[in-house]
Amino acid sequence: MNLQLHLLSRISAIALACLLLVSAYVLFQSHRQAELAAWRIADSQGRLLESQLMLHSAGIGQSNPFPDFEVWKQSGSQPGICLRYAAADNTTTRSLCNGTKPAIANWPILFETGYRWFFNPGRQTVRPIALRGRVHGSLTVTPSAELELAAAWDKFLQLTTLSCITIFAVSALVYLSIRRALRPAHTIVQGVETLEAGRFDFRLPDFQLNEWRHIGAAINQLAASQQQLLAERQRLVTKLITLQEAERRYLTRELHDEFGQCLAAIQAISLSIRQTAIQQCPELISETEHINRITGHMMTSLRRLLGQLRPAEFDELGLAASLNSLVAGWNGRSRGNTRFQLDIYGDCTLLSETQAINLFRIAQACLTNISKHAKASSARIHLQIDSDSITLLIQDDGIADHLPFADTDGIGLLGIRERATALHGQLTMSIAQPHGLIVKIELPASDNSE
Repeated sequence: MNLQLHLLSRISAIALACLLLVSAYVLFQSHRQAELAAWRIADSQGRLLESQLMLHSAGIGQSNPFPDFEVWKQSGSQPGICLRYAAADNTTTRSLCNGTKPAIANWPILFETGYRWFFNPGRQTVRPIALRGRVHGSLTVTPSAELELAAAWDKFLQLTTLSCITIFAVSALVYLSIRRALRPAHTIVQGVETLEAGRFDFRLPDFQLNEWRHIGAAINQLAASQQQLLAERQRLVTKLITLQEAERRYLTRELHDEFGQCLAAIQAISLSIRQTAIQQCPELISETEHINRITGHMMTSLRRLLGQLRPAEFDELGLAASLNSLVAGWNGRSRGNTRFQLDIYGDCTLLSETQAINLFRIAQACLTNISKHAKASSARIHLQIDSDSITLLIQDDGIADHLPFADTDGIGLLGIRERATALHGQLTMSIAQPHGLIVKIELPASDNSE
């Protein structure tokens, strides 16, 4: 869930709860005021009736019948109030109501139902009328429940309207404040994604809030350490690859110059022995032919080994010729089971020796993996050399249908990734449609590996 909406929903829920509590308090106060008003009327009119009773008992004011409510009616009495006097001996009963019910009930039925259930408006207030310790009757004050509902609804509506406006304004201000405060979080997430993509040279800006500043500083420090480790790793891998190629070059030269010459000499001596055996000892001819077969097999194995260590045409003819020879060799060895194809766009002579030999090794490792594991009917090598980038794409239609691959004891993909990293490049793998593997290596045109 979005953090801004989460915090805003929490704040709105708290504000709504406070609104409900305040509304309940306001309704309670409104009902209490109505009851207090009824009690005050009952008390004041009770005193007035007791005064009238005292005058009547003294023989004063006999012209006005008891009880006389005209004084209360003429003094601007509260509307919606009914007064009722009942004598103790039930001989005298008189009632007077001031005002009527509201013409239209402008409050909802649900509000009326809840208000009546909680507060029971229109409750009667009874005050005894006594003189000299004797109760002569009782005064009953009955307020209008509808007028109390109207007053309570007006107060509730005013409070709700004001509260809704306040909640909306506060929520908008809180949302904008939180949005502004959390804006660096989006930048931090983008920065982490950039670092995840391998761009350790990226740095987060200096934020204003201390919390974001500390997080940004920690991420920048982590990126710097990772960048340093990556640079050291690239230098180490580059040195290892350079030493490996130097060792392969040395082994190739030694095997060619020493072991190859020895095999050539053995083959020449074997031919000489065969010529002598034809003339002087024919029974040795089969042995000399056996020696020639063994020597020829050793020469073939040596040539194949030398080609794997370092193709002879690489130093003389370059990368393009070496790749063509590599593809031709695999087409010959596959015997039609897998058809290998090579496409080269651009000038391979623009590549440095480090770039050229690593691209060749990557292609060599990919073709070996295809031959061993892919069970493909076709494979294509695409080399694109531009002014600013180098792209090597190797695709097959083998059995691969998902990524990642299960862990194996081989180091083919690991070696490919290390060579791409040493050249400040990037290796990506994807599944072809409907199946097969696509290996893509992207390198910068400038050689920064040295």
